[in-house]
Amino acid sequence: MNIEWTIARRLIFSKSGNNRTLRPIMWLSVGSTALSVMVMIVALSVLIGFKQQITEKVTGFLAHIQITNYDGNASYETQPINREQDFLSTIKDFANVQHLQPYTLKAGIITTQENIQGVVLKGIDTAFDWRFFDANMVEGTHFTLNDSASSNAVCISRTLANLLQLHLNDAFDMYFVQEPPRQRKFKIAGIFDTQFGDFDKLYVLCDMRHAQRLNGWNAHQITGYEVYVKDFAALDAAFEDISDHTFYTLQSDTRLMVETVKQRYSQIFDWLHLQDLNMWVILVLMLIVAGFNMISSLLIMVLERTTLIGLLKALGTTNVSLRRIFIYQSLFIAGQGMLWGNLIGIGLCLVQQQFGAIALDPATYYLSQVPICIRWEYLLLLNVGTLAGILLILIVPSLLVSKISPSKTLRFN
Repeated sequence: MNIEWTIARRLIFSKSGNNRTLRPIMWLSVGSTALSVMVMIVALSVLIGFKQQITEKVTGFLAHIQITNYDGNASYETQPINREQDFLSTIKDFANVQHLQPYTLKAGIITTQENIQGVVLKGIDTAFDWRFFDANMVEGTHFTLNDSASSNAVCISRTLANLLQLHLNDAFDMYFVQEPPRQRKFKIAGIFDTQFGDFDKLYVLCDMRHAQRLNGWNAHQITGYEVYVKDFAALDAAFEDISDHTFYTLQSDTRLMVETVKQRYSQIFDWLHLQDLNMWVILVLMLIVAGFNMISSLLIMVLERTTLIGLLKALGTTNVSLRRIFIYQSLFIAGQGMLWGNLIGIGLCLVQQQFGAIALDPATYYLSQVPICIRWEYLLLLNVGTLAGILLILIVPSLLVSKISPSKTLRFN
């Protein structure tokens, strides 16, 4: 039987006068620990959810990896590549590759009777994965394509529709600045709203054949390929594998370039990476708050139990055993606080996840509500790390026990 734990448990649940004095201190320590753990859980879940949703929005528009012409042109008017590439079947068989689809781009200007807006036509074909846009479709539906005839239907964002005062099933004219200038009429089949304003007001989805004709390309020429991976954490590894097969591939005197979404929009992912620093600051501060409260509680318990400490020392109890007794008491208090902190923190996260109680301004945060993503493995690590951190913090103040002399405390009493 663990004698230290037995004594610590008796001291915790004792109804003696000393314990009545200590009980408010213990409950204060439980509350502060619960508050710290709750804040850490909420902060961690919000940060993971925020990074996940922003990443999904960016990759929904741009995929994870793009294969394009290596012509050094940073505009939307790039040189085409051949649609038929020898490496396509190899890339599709990569373990981390989920989907691969061709696309074309063409910059143009939408005009209405009262408004004008520059946009980019993103041409797609039957291989296009609509899941991201279907999840964000607010009116209408995505258009369907076939091999026999091109479609004049397009999907635009709610942001763009509001700017141009357009509605579902409206037709609009689009002009293209080239020699000679060209004009096309399109009809709105669906309106999506990803709340990512920078991209929402830029891209218009259309049949790939329109962009090919406007660019003067044949049916075998495209802007490039988009590659979606299964595991975003392994994006760099997938990039290396695809680069090995495509970077130095020449098809019709065309050199290909492979680029990840993190490279293409590094400012967005650098911004997301900075959020990790904020999270660590919050976690460390909350751990320090919980630790100092536990130190205060431990010191008060030691001072209130000096007579007991002197008696146990007189009976032959070692300093190590006495330190364990008070550390066990502190860990029991910390455990109660962590339990309540987990219950409240996870409960708040589940409420926000289900009901979206706390709203955000999409123009500022690109999201309409505070995002939540509960990763149970991270919560387990958070609790283990917090308990270990509190234990390490308590080791030094527990040394006070060894300074107490049994002869003085017993003679004084």
